[in-house]
Formats: sequence, C-alpha cells, structure tokens
Amino acid sequence: QVQLIESGGGLVQAGGSLRLSCAASGRFFIEYAVGWFRQAPGKQRELVAAISSGGYTDYTDFVKGRFTISRDDAKNTVFLQMNSLKPEDTAVYYCAADRFAGWSKPDYWGQGTQVTVSS
Repeated sequence: QVQLIESGGGLVQAGGSLRLSCAASGRFFIEYAVGWFRQAPGKQRELVAAISSGGYTDYTDFVKGRFTISRDDAKNTVFLQMNSLKPEDTAVYYCAADRFAGWSKPDYWGQGTQVTVSS
C-alpha cells in the first residue's frame, strides 16, 4: 500500500516558480514510477511529467524546458520544479504512482494541490 501526499502549491505571478513535492509512505515506493498530472476547471486530467523507478524522465510538450521532475528515494519523495509559470498552468496538480507506469489507471493517487498563476 502506498499513500501519496502533495504539497507546495500556491499562488504565484506569471514567470514565477514553484516546487511541488509528492511524499510517499510504503516500503516499496522505490519500485514505482511516479507521474504528475494536472486538471484545470472544465478540462480533463492530463499527464504533465513522469519519472520511472530508474530515474528516466518524460515530459509533455507544453512543459518541456520549464518543468523538471526528480525523485529522492531516500526520502520517498518526488518533486516537480516548475519555472516560467504561465496562467494556463493553473490547475490542481496530482501525483500518482504505478509499478508499470500505466498512467491510464495508476495504482495510487494523491489528493492534489492547487497551483494558481496570475497574469
């Protein structure tokens, strides 16, 4: 069983930065891939970035060069560093964990953290 808790969201001006954290409980977190998703009002949840158990990273096109995903397995935590934020990045951000990076239906979800970018 894995529990995920996101933190680090907030209100920031366009061009600013935030770092989100996804803290996990569970002994085998190191074996899981972790993805960061976001959902804006009236829109579907979408995958933003993902990191495999081995540290391989992948990003959706609209955040490449601005967001960086990383993991610290000693602390059971995955981070999402978000730079050059835009108003369209405003959304609830969720982390999810899955043993096989099956992002259509991850094994576990966090509760989400709100990110609001003002223009």
